[in-house]
Amino acid sequence: MLGNYGLVAIFLIVAILFAITTVILPSTLRFLGIVPQRPNRIKTSTYECGVQTYGKTWVQFNFRYYYYALVFVAIDVMAVFIYPWAVQFRQLGISAFAAIIILSAFIVVGYLYAWRKGVLEWK
Repeated sequence: MLGNYGLVAIFLIVAILFAITTVILPSTLRFLGIVPQRPNRIKTSTYECGVQTYGKTWVQFNFRYYYYALVFVAIDVMAVFIYPWAVQFRQLGISAFAAIIILSAFIVVGYLYAWRKGVLEWK
C-alpha cells in the first residue's frame, strides 16, 4: 500500500521543487550577476513585427468578446461531460442522470441570463 502512494509522494515533491526552482532561480542568477539587467529605451519599446507602431500601442478590446468566450467554454464543458455519460448511459443509473440534468440546468440558466442581459448581441 505504501508503495502505491510512494510514487505519488515522489511526483508531488518533484512538482513542488520544480515550482520553487522556476521562481527562485532567475532572481538568484540576477542577484549573482550571471543574468545581466540593462534596460534601455529600445528594449522596453513595443515591438510589432519590425514595423514602427502608430498611435496608441495600448488597445482595449470590447469586453463582450470575453462573454462570448465564457459562454463557449461553458457549452464545451457541458459537451465534455455529456459525451462519456451518453456512452455509459445504461450502466450509470439514475444518480448520473440527475447529475447531468443539474449540470444542463446550470448551463441553460447561465445561457439564458447572458441572452437576457444582451451579452450575445453583436454590436
